[in-house]
Amino acid sequence: MKRIAASILAADFSRLGDEVRAVQDAGADWLHVDVMDGHFVPNLTIGPPVVEAIRRVATVPLDVHLMITNPERYIADYASAGATYISVHQETCPHLHAVVQDIRRHGAQPSVVLNPATPFATLDSILPDLDMILVMSVNPGFGGQSFIGSALDKLATAARVKRERGLDFLIEVDGGVKTHNVGEVSAAGAEVFVVGTGIFETPSYHHTIEELHRRIGAQPAVAAS
Repeated sequence: MKRIAASILAADFSRLGDEVRAVQDAGADWLHVDVMDGHFVPNLTIGPPVVEAIRRVATVPLDVHLMITNPERYIADYASAGATYISVHQETCPHLHAVVQDIRRHGAQPSVVLNPATPFATLDSILPDLDMILVMSVNPGFGGQSFIGSALDKLATAARVKRERGLDFLIEVDGGVKTHNVGEVSAAGAEVFVVGTGIFETPSYHHTIEELHRRIGAQPAVAAS
């Protein structure tokens, strides 16, 4: 089943609990949580205490994306804070297999992220160990960017390799996904769609998420109300 992951980076942080409840009630399947360190990417966002606070409100999986250097130092913290999936960047992990094993050992599901300029082939040997891959369709660090079209080819490659090798990792895409292009992104092979401003800057979360689900041919995992 294809899933919509509402990215809380675009939410109103002054009322974060209410925003989490609102997108869940509107039918979001997952919550996507961007963690940035001001080093790997030029921005700072949230840490484990905020993830823990979100977990107390959330009734859907938390998809935690670590845009940080040395992610291996923080796996245990984010797992214990309530992350369902933990995504680390291939570009930050010289010992990627060990980091993936550590994520699983701490009870979360491992995912690896590829920046727009990083070839899919760099994941070849690690794919059987992953529960998800995340294809960045913008350069990481800030919300509200436009979709980079070359991500479609990478998504198609991921879908082909998954099919040919009989693997079962999910294919996630993050960046510039909105109602007007989500159908094309879905057709390319994406299965999990991170949407931030494309939800939170619209007048009706319910209508927007319903339309996103319609265009990817999926029903929400959480009934809208």
